[in-house]
Amino acid sequence: MNETDITTILERIHPDNPEASAQLLNLVYEELRRLAASKMARESPGQTLAPTDLVHEAWLRLGGDQQPRWRNRAHYFAAAAESMRRILVDNARRKRAIRHGGSLAKVSANATGFDVAAPTEDSETLLTMNDALDRFATHDPRKAELVKLKYFAGLTLEEAADTLEISHRTAKRDWAYSRAWLFNEVKRLQEE
Repeated sequence: MNETDITTILERIHPDNPEASAQLLNLVYEELRRLAASKMARESPGQTLAPTDLVHEAWLRLGGDQQPRWRNRAHYFAAAAESMRRILVDNARRKRAIRHGGSLAKVSANATGFDVAAPTEDSETLLTMNDALDRFATHDPRKAELVKLKYFAGLTLEEAADTLEISHRTAKRDWAYSRAWLFNEVKRLQEE
């Protein structure tokens, strides 16, 4: 994907130029699909959300054919990463609500005569990570953006550094710090 082409298209986006949004989608679709597939590969088996669905939902949340003005490639991909994160978190919350009965009446497992398997922790882990990341964003917004790009959007550390326009060395230091901070915060949240 040519970064100059993306920047040029982003600069051309406005309500009087609907073709620019279509051109943007053509340019970024495969990259977003690759990022979504990378993220979805780390999700639990039985995931009902496919990478293509994640990309399409993110595209719609970003404005669909009525794309807002984006400052540059970094701004666009940061917004895409945040959109994907919110979609995954919403999906996890929906699953948790269903798993916990939603609006159904509670019935004892013993009364049904069936053994009930314990739910997987993947949705809970994602939600805990999301809460920790929200707290981290108030502590250090730039490092939180790095985590979003790497963890939720599936960018490599180098791609995330380039997107944030920081050196690869700074990104490595930030990633090490972020992982330690988030590990401690997730542990604290799980103990609550």
